[in-house]
Parts: sequence; C-alpha cells; structure tokens
Amino acid sequence: MIINSQEFKVNELHYTIRSANIKDAQALSDVRLQLDGETENFDREPGEGYIDTQGFEKIIQEDTENPRNLCLVAVVDNRIVGFSRCAGSSLKRFAHKVDFGVGVLMEFWRFGIGKNLLKTSIEWADTNDIKKMALTVVETNDKAILLYKKLGFEIEGILKNDKLLSDGNYYHTIVMGRIKA
Repeated sequence: MIINSQEFKVNELHYTIRSANIKDAQALSDVRLQLDGETENFDREPGEGYIDTQGFEKIIQEDTENPRNLCLVAVVDNRIVGFSRCAGSSLKRFAHKVDFGVGVLMEFWRFGIGKNLLKTSIEWADTNDIKKMALTVVETNDKAILLYKKLGFEIEGILKNDKLLSDGNYYHTIVMGRIKA
C-alpha cells in the first residue's frame, strides 16, 4: 500500500517518511546490510539473509499492491537512512494482523526516525482496519521496548534463550503486540 509522504524536523534534522518505490531497492539492500553490522538488535549478522536489489524490488512491488502490507523509508537529503515494514498474511485466520519491523542507521538515532516510522505505521494500520500489530525485540533493546510500550504495545510472551549474541550468551526475545481498541 502507498501512503502520503510526511515531513519531520527533530533536533534540526529534516527528514521525510514515505512509501518505498522500486527506485529505492538498491539503497534498501545497502541499508539493511549496514544495519546488520551496526547492532545486534536484528536477527542477522552482516551478510546473512542478504536481500539484493531484485529481492527488494519484488518486496516493494508486493507491498505496494497488497493492502495489508506497508514498506516505508526515512529519507534525509535524498539518502535512505531507515525503513520499516508491515507484512500481513493472506490466510484468513491471520488477515486481521501485521508483523512490524524497523531499522534506522546508527548515525541517525535520537532523531525520532524509528518512532515516527512506527507512528506512521500505526496510523496506517488503524485507518485500514488492521486489528493487531505484532513484533519481536531482543531483551537488551531497552529503548525500543520502552517506545513500543509508550505507543500501546504490550508484552505477550518471552522466547527464552532465543538469540545467541557475539558475547557468547543467549538472550530472550520479547514478543509484543498492539491491539486496536
């Protein structure tokens, strides 16, 4: 699905949040690869589960055509610095919900980009009769967990010792959901 672009200014940084388009595919591939190397908050190490330009072209096309999907990008000076995705299911028993994921390059943390990607996604979901948004987050990502709670997500469960990080320790994955009131 496609949404209208929105402009933001936070701490003197101007950025736009808009729907991804096919021309963004290469940049999204590059940003995703960079994100995997900047933090252990994602499920992948750099290079794992790599999605190339053609892979992102397919994702963007599907998300544009599917009314239960949304792919957003955050753009600063014509550079994609973050993205989010809501992915729905074609199965009737799950048609009421979407899974949400977000990533912002570390250089652009503390400008509200992740928060505004999430808020934009929530507005889209509420407007499009999506009853539930679901996500997972590693237990060490305290700032994200606080943000999710602030925006109406609740902890629904914990997957114990679910993720092995570079320190050699296992960490829990927290399952969170937001149900439209």
